[in-house]
Amino acid sequence: MSQNEDSIDRTEPVRKHHGGLVEGSATECSSQVVPRQRTSDGTVSVSHGHAAAVVASESELLGVALPFLDAGLREGDLVTLNCPPDTVTLICRELGERATEVESEPRLSLLGSRAPDALTMCSRFLERATAAASGRLRLLSEVDFGRDPADWREGQRFESVYNRLMGDAPASVVCLYDRRRLPGSVVSSAAATHPQLLDGPGRFVPSADFQDPGTYIPSLPLPREPIEDGEPGFAVDDAPTLAGLRHQLGATLASLVSDRDQQEDLHLAASEIAANAFRHGTRPVSARVWSGGGRIICVITDRGTSYADPFSGFVPAHGLDLSHGGMGLWLARKLWDHVDLIPGPEGLSVRLSTRLR
Repeated sequence: MSQNEDSIDRTEPVRKHHGGLVEGSATECSSQVVPRQRTSDGTVSVSHGHAAAVVASESELLGVALPFLDAGLREGDLVTLNCPPDTVTLICRELGERATEVESEPRLSLLGSRAPDALTMCSRFLERATAAASGRLRLLSEVDFGRDPADWREGQRFESVYNRLMGDAPASVVCLYDRRRLPGSVVSSAAATHPQLLDGPGRFVPSADFQDPGTYIPSLPLPREPIEDGEPGFAVDDAPTLAGLRHQLGATLASLVSDRDQQEDLHLAASEIAANAFRHGTRPVSARVWSGGGRIICVITDRGTSYADPFSGFVPAHGLDLSHGGMGLWLARKLWDHVDLIPGPEGLSVRLSTRLR
């Protein structure tokens, strides 16, 4: 589900690829395995690019998009759009007959997926790109993180972590930041989350403000949500057992979430976070649940202070073999809209929040 699903119509295809998702995650966040680009003599080279382009008009958008896409079509890349429907329509109109050579897939970013599913889709398209003439994926993605500051934070995390998880991918990616759509803080974040900036058609320059994801992600502010200042609908301190806490969370979510499928998804993920607290944290374990304004927030806290991995949960901790566990944060990122890991001197809190359907 998209964080900005109210504004997205997924029925606008150029040429949309369908099929089951392929779990292509690596076993470590820093060592994502991706196909390498083939050169004409059969050797292997890497052409990595994750660039941002800030635009403020239709002509500026097309001035960036069309040369970038045209180069990909000429070079035999797998050329794909990851844009809102109105932008897809605009670009396809300008491409004319060549639009049939371009695919469109909103699930390649937070435009149409949550982060773990978007990364899985990226891996799948990279696999498909190995069959293209160049062996490379070329992706034009227009940023639209949503309307809420929590959505912006998730989007900034995603753009930053992409650099670590897809670092050696044979992919050229340009992310469009349109000042007409986006708040200033989101536009400003582009330089910190993209190692390259597009300074005019085809002119890529290093971003002087780029930050390593290991530095940038922990630096994002994590303010309390307003409803956290009210009385929680459920609260427990020093939960005696994991089974008991899971049951209490299930009963609470059942009373607050009317959609049965969403209720089960939220409970599954919250239960896994609670299990992490009991198995890997330090007791006591506490939990709070708030609801209001069409949203629900669940915070689970333990006294452990050793957490230091800002990349947790974007891929399964042990890769494809889910029998080894390590799925708690990954499931949380798949099933809740926002996941904040809040370390402090007295322990670690995992804050889950989502909109109610």
